[in-house]
Amino acid sequence: MAINLHRCSRQWVKIGAHPCWKVEKALIDQGIEYDRVAGDRDAVEAGTGQRKYPSIQLEDGTWYREESKDMAKRIREGRLLGDPG
Repeated sequence: MAINLHRCSRQWVKIGAHPCWKVEKALIDQGIEYDRVAGDRDAVEAGTGQRKYPSIQLEDGTWYREESKDMAKRIREGRLLGDPG
């Protein structure tokens, strides 16, 4: 099972400044398998307590959410799966 990336429904936006794409690109660059879940703010709120994208639901069911630049940094440093924070 892969992790779930909860992101906005604007999946066609692939520019560096877009928060969802920033995190998705970091996952791609690091070779981390993920499933994209678009437009489910209720699930995000249930998991993180907030309705902001992007959010990641890990394989064990735990959630991870920070500002997108911090999420991308953690992913690129190889710290996503070992220590979600």
